[in-house]
Amino acid sequence: MALLAALVTAAVLPGFTAFAAGPDGGAVLAGTFPGAARPGYVYLPPGYSRTHRYPVVYLLHGMPGSPSEYLDGTNLAPFADAAISSGRLRPFIAVMPAAGVDPKYDGEWAGPWEREVVDDVVPFVDARLATVATPKGRVLAGLSAGGFGAVYIALRHPGLFGAVEAWSGYFHPLRDGPFKDDTNAELRASDPRVLVQSDGAALRRDGTRFFLSSGPYHSHWFKPAETRTFAERLRQLRVPVRTLFTSSLKGEWRTQFDAGLTWALRGQ
Repeated sequence: MALLAALVTAAVLPGFTAFAAGPDGGAVLAGTFPGAARPGYVYLPPGYSRTHRYPVVYLLHGMPGSPSEYLDGTNLAPFADAAISSGRLRPFIAVMPAAGVDPKYDGEWAGPWEREVVDDVVPFVDARLATVATPKGRVLAGLSAGGFGAVYIALRHPGLFGAVEAWSGYFHPLRDGPFKDDTNAELRASDPRVLVQSDGAALRRDGTRFFLSSGPYHSHWFKPAETRTFAERLRQLRVPVRTLFTSSLKGEWRTQFDAGLTWALRGQ
């Protein structure tokens, strides 16, 4: 019955097919988004209907990596199905695009992959699914390099996303991917620590809010202290920010993922 529901649900999104079914009726669809070089995923909640409007969480994966890390590493479908069914979270759509031409891509969510999210994926999702097609209905989140990407893209496009989350992310551009040949001045222009200063007034005006979390070290590029420092910058700019810090590597992604989605989508 669950697989049949997933197959029926897949028909709502052209080019996507049923991939998996959640335990309480949610569905995971697989397909390639416009502007993408490889497949991604969409999660639709139990009872998805065109007569209702749903907030959308855009989930950016780490590098190198794949959007499947949200299905395998954080168990998105079982977690979301259970949280929605219990009323802990509002029903929501999750969108998991892919950056790079293959899972070995070890760059950043910038350049063509930034454009993929902003110019292709968001308009495609709003046009094809029953979304809350306003900033208040959009959450942009990511882990590790995806956390950098979420903050970077949101600051580069103020007013597009109402909530932004970085889970064990970093807050400075690395000289790789689209930034590989940038000058120091160009890197500085792409630095979230610089961008947030110029965006402060727009972030306050739009009511943009941030969730920044961190576990212990998992990469030499990542320093938990950066999360604290960036959160303090937001507070100085009077931009709402919630923080979470965990002390154990075991389950750190799932802990941050669960807490971040609860913060953004708490049931009412």
